[in-house]
Amino acid sequence: MMLTALGLMSGTSLDGVDVALIETDGKQVKAFGPSGYRPYHPAERNLLRQALAEAVHLPQRDARPGVLADAERAVTQAHAEAVAAFLTQNRMKPEDIDIVGFHGQTVLHRPEKRLTVQIGDAPALARAIHIPVMFDFRAADVEAGGQGAPLVPVYHRALAHSLDREGPIVVVNIGGVSNITYIDGNDTLIACDTGPGNALLDDFMYRTMNQAFDAEGKFAALGKGDEAWIARALGLPFFALPPPKSLDRNDFAALRLGDVAPADGAATLTAFTAAAIARIIPLLPRRPWSWIVCGGGARNLTMLRMLRERVGSATVEAAETLGWASDAIEAQAFGFLAARGLKGLPLSYPATTGVPMPMTGGVIARP
Repeated sequence: MMLTALGLMSGTSLDGVDVALIETDGKQVKAFGPSGYRPYHPAERNLLRQALAEAVHLPQRDARPGVLADAERAVTQAHAEAVAAFLTQNRMKPEDIDIVGFHGQTVLHRPEKRLTVQIGDAPALARAIHIPVMFDFRAADVEAGGQGAPLVPVYHRALAHSLDREGPIVVVNIGGVSNITYIDGNDTLIACDTGPGNALLDDFMYRTMNQAFDAEGKFAALGKGDEAWIARALGLPFFALPPPKSLDRNDFAALRLGDVAPADGAATLTAFTAAAIARIIPLLPRRPWSWIVCGGGARNLTMLRMLRERVGSATVEAAETLGWASDAIEAQAFGFLAARGLKGLPLSYPATTGVPMPMTGGVIARP
């Protein structure tokens, strides 16, 4: 049975709430619906940055001390507003939607401690929007010993199977963290985080230029990357680990560029993201023929160019060129995952998160 699912995603880049509608049975996507976006206001973004800093000391996943309680209310309110605006803009009613997939805002991801924390009050959201909400997608995976991330690969596979192309395909999502899904026919699905996405670059732009991000990579294009620094950074143990593996947004926050010109710093961090993605190639079963880039990094033309320079003869293209809605893919994915969760289908696998067996997940909050 096909479901009308609305996916909500607030990523590690802290930019805002993405909303996307799909029709799916949890295996295939019948149709893409409209999408929407509700940006975080500067005060909300600052609150979330404070929450990230305080979350480092969380003793347990349901604790919300201090600013974390305020941040959770803000996240919940922003998502309720995003859904309300989406319904109004598309002349829809709550009863037109079967299920909402609510990821929440990740503030801590420590799978080695079997701890992953996404803030957002799903029961309050369900009451506000009058639609059942599926949430807490990562907890079951992490409790079973998996990495809890990435969860989007099953959706990437559904998208990739709609393409008629040969050879291994890698779908790269460049958000705050970068992750890849390696798809080779029906049998091989491998996924992992590869390293920083936009987080280091965004934080650098915020500190040095008071800008939220490097639009289209234009600032990095003015600078020169420090290849020696990149080589040292790639020497960190994480990059040699085979998939599956995952990261917290702040795992590389301790890396410091030193005293560099801002454009050179942006160029170095952009190149580091590209180099970290390419570093996964020797750890995959076969060299990919196609790289499809989605997420915020797909709009960074300098990052795309740098990735092309590092993956040899393979093609590198933004998801938009294939008719995929790059900005909406993660939100669509959580609508897809909500449909799978309702049907008890796996969300994660041993080769995507390291979980011992295929795992379903998600918890439903009803209005």
